[in-house]
Amino acid sequence: MESHLASIEFLTTNVGFFSLLSLSFHPIKETQVRERKTMAGIGPLTQDWEPVVIRKKPPSAAAKKDEKVVNAARRAGAEIESIKKSNAGTNKAASSSTSLNTRKLDEETDNLAHDRVPPELKKAIMQARMEKKLTQAQLAQMINEKPQIIQEYESGKAIPNQQIISKLERALGTKLRRNK
Repeated sequence: MESHLASIEFLTTNVGFFSLLSLSFHPIKETQVRERKTMAGIGPLTQDWEPVVIRKKPPSAAAKKDEKVVNAARRAGAEIESIKKSNAGTNKAASSSTSLNTRKLDEETDNLAHDRVPPELKKAIMQARMEKKLTQAQLAQMINEKPQIIQEYESGKAIPNQQIISKLERALGTKLRRNK
């Protein structure tokens, strides 16, 4: 019993931007198929279950340090070199540097408080505001600041800001800063 096999040939021709595909169909006999296989050196067709990896990159330095890779290497019996960095993963460095800083702070005798509004300035602001017959809220509105700022300056709690003092001088029409 003779089986009917066929060979199909694909021919492509490039014409400008288009490529033409032509198919030709030729009936062949089974004996011709066997001859072609043996001539090509293929032999009988068998299944190849061997996995083939194409273009696999070698592991990078970061991948070699990965915990999974290290554990797999240990299981395989490969040599693993581990180097402990000094004080790595501990808080020893932070505590030792803190003790040096605390000693320096204990020896420090400077006063590190912020300067506050001097009593002469707060009295001058109050007197000038009272002469103009303004409330703290009205004065604050004139200099585009919050009323709380004026309260802090008059109570002496504010940290002096030269821009605000200049605004107050212009709004009140007096010189608040005295030359020392």
